[in-house]
Amino acid sequence: MYDNIIAQKIAQQYKQQPLTDFVNVKPETPLNTLNLNWRERDLPEFQRTKHVHRLHPYLGKFIPQLVEIFLRKYRPTLVYDPFVGSGTTLVEAHALGIDSIGTDISVFNVLLSKVKTDDYNIPILEKEIYDILNRLNTYKSKFSKDEKVNKLFSSKNEYIQKWFAPNTQKELLCYVRLIKDYTYQDLLKIVLSRSARSARLVTHFDLDFPKEPQTKPYQCYKHRRICQPVEEAYKFLSRYTIDTFDRVKEFSELKTKAKAVVNHADSREVELPKGIDMVFTSPPYIGLIDYHEQHKYAYELLGLKNNEAREIGPAKNGQSQRAKSDYIKGINDVLIHTRDYMAKNALALIVVHDKYKLYNPVDAGFKEIGRVERHVNRRTGRREGAFYESILIWQKI
Repeated sequence: MYDNIIAQKIAQQYKQQPLTDFVNVKPETPLNTLNLNWRERDLPEFQRTKHVHRLHPYLGKFIPQLVEIFLRKYRPTLVYDPFVGSGTTLVEAHALGIDSIGTDISVFNVLLSKVKTDDYNIPILEKEIYDILNRLNTYKSKFSKDEKVNKLFSSKNEYIQKWFAPNTQKELLCYVRLIKDYTYQDLLKIVLSRSARSARLVTHFDLDFPKEPQTKPYQCYKHRRICQPVEEAYKFLSRYTIDTFDRVKEFSELKTKAKAVVNHADSREVELPKGIDMVFTSPPYIGLIDYHEQHKYAYELLGLKNNEAREIGPAKNGQSQRAKSDYIKGINDVLIHTRDYMAKNALALIVVHDKYKLYNPVDAGFKEIGRVERHVNRRTGRREGAFYESILIWQKI
């Protein structure tokens, strides 16, 4: 019944122009005027993936415009995201001159968020990011001729051997070894990870959820032709090197002097500074995504510690009553812990698809003071499909 009411309300909003004048959102802007039901023509993809927001694919993230709108409306001095994910909240806060903190149990998420918000000496970065690519190209020419070089860039890792063609393995492992020679090692790790994602033995149309390696030619639904399995990483490393540098350079010109801190920790236990006056976050959706599994290629190539046992609501736990109970307890534990560090009357804005009606502000020490509903209708690839999303606006009590 509730979903039907929301659908009817949003259907009316679709007849009106959605909000696109983000700069003019003010504290006095009424919540009921925030029409966030964007179609492709209203908010095209290049705007949703502007500058560093597209340094690496990440399933389940909210679009940056959502963060911008509510940061402009509520004007916090310190915003916190206890499920920092790919760092969207921190990036948008940085652009608006707002100090921010993020926490995540996933070391890859922390790495990605730090890379997006770090400061860079652009000339040095440009030199390094192309130098490692040139050195890789030099080594690459020796792979077929020098057995010593071949052994140097080999691995007994089962995942690497299974998901990457032999030549691809050598190129990626060579790049990994070279990273240690540079200043901006974290950024190079993201270039590597993004390239590895595309260089796996998977079909072009199923990069998100591959089940088995693709080792033979196949009918590609993305390109509408017969495609061959990927047998090299260099073309992706080259492409993403250029793209990464351009995006980091663009964002460096927009950044302010605001501070962004990223914690690799459990949000139920992490120590935070007092005075957080706004939380903006999108918790994991129950039983949908394994946040470590989606970046497994990075964990294996970079030797990152896997903390998936501490994830809240992972896909492998499903959506049973027990899973729902464990999930909401985990979410409430995070919010209760965070509440201790929040200023008086501070706000918590939570972006959720709460189809099971699990979120109750009172259980976490808050009261609901507002709510904005939106229709998400522009997902792509295998995740194509629409759903309703709520921005819960809670206040500390």
